[in-house]
Amino acid sequence: MEGEPVQTTAADTEWGRQTDVSSAGSLQWPTIDGPLGVYNEEAVKLAKSFYYGGFLLLPLLWFVNCFYFWPVLQHREAEPLIRRYVVKSGIGCVLFSVVLLAWALTFAFGGERLFGSYWKHLAIFDIDDKYGPA
Repeated sequence: MEGEPVQTTAADTEWGRQTDVSSAGSLQWPTIDGPLGVYNEEAVKLAKSFYYGGFLLLPLLWFVNCFYFWPVLQHREAEPLIRRYVVKSGIGCVLFSVVLLAWALTFAFGGERLFGSYWKHLAIFDIDDKYGPA
């Protein structure tokens, strides 16, 4: 029930976990929101949603997942299922960032030297001249 006290021990406080009397021992994991955290079941759903959402051409969700559950990443004894999704999201975010940066630097600095005369067909200004409003 709402308003009932939250039971915590010294070890729980150290790791950011709290056991709520009303939820029959359900754990709360701290998030970037503050000390209240998110209940275990909801945290797993959120982490899973952010992880799979990153594959739907929204890799920013991988970053959001890592940022939101940063306190979980800092502790090795965190919920393994949440930690698994957050670590995978971190790996996906890093890989996507490396690929995006490599593409951008290759296109920006390679230019015509790297792509030859075909570079003019790849450039945005050429596409705008061809298909943009007259």
